[in-house]
Amino acid sequence: MKVYTTNYFDTFIEVAEDTKVDCGIKPPTKDKKTVAELQYELIAKNPYQYTSDDIFFQVFADRNDLTKAEHKQAREQFFSKGQPCFRASPLTKTYGFGIHSNSEGKIALYGMETKEYQKFLADTKIKKVKAMKSAK
Repeated sequence: MKVYTTNYFDTFIEVAEDTKVDCGIKPPTKDKKTVAELQYELIAKNPYQYTSDDIFFQVFADRNDLTKAEHKQAREQFFSKGQPCFRASPLTKTYGFGIHSNSEGKIALYGMETKEYQKFLADTKIKKVKAMKSAK
């Protein structure tokens, strides 16, 4: 079975060109946590602890109330199909965050207003990709 991945290495995902914010904004809290809120919490509280695959699967597992015992098989199933990467995430498209993947593929987020965000843009050693636009 083919296994797909969303992981990047030494890459910075820039915010979408058509984002409507000018700084990183924490996704609003709703009764049932949104995908953006779950992604934000996992990454913001644990910078460079998880790969993007880890984050996407954990959000999927949380939203589907999977038990720990179900994780291994569910993860294999989840990545047997291609999944959208953080270029399509509301964090990079809507909420003004760039996502940096280090050499191990572990990620952290940076608001577009931060010095760190600007440093990543200026760093010639890392690959840069833009988040997908919201509108066609």
